[in-house]
Amino acid sequence: MPAPLSAPPLPGETAALVSEVVDELARLLAPDAAFPAADPLDAAAEARRHALARLRVLVGVKQAVRHLEDQAARAAAASGAGYPEIGQAVSMSRQGARRRWPGLVTTSTHRPSPSPTPRSS
Repeated sequence: MPAPLSAPPLPGETAALVSEVVDELARLLAPDAAFPAADPLDAAAEARRHALARLRVLVGVKQAVRHLEDQAARAAAASGAGYPEIGQAVSMSRQGARRRWPGLVTTSTHRPSPSPTPRSS
């Protein structure tokens, strides 16, 4: 497992680290699929079983990540973030964020950034 980070990783590094950790998790959660088939004629069936076990684990990981995303979006909205900020954080438009999390941001949760004060002439 990678060592804890002292600074936030760069965007490409995040995906690489998460892929590494999820790959290890899939191996741990589907350990019996890692052993080769005793009968070479069953090698294809064993490969299929291994791929399906890994797929099952990865679907569970995706569901867990989606749940964590929802929690983080709710926390961001509760802290005053609006759909534009939430959308930007997940690389989607404001409208995309609104479709993904309808009703998440209301006028009571969204506090717009203060606008600059006009300068006198």
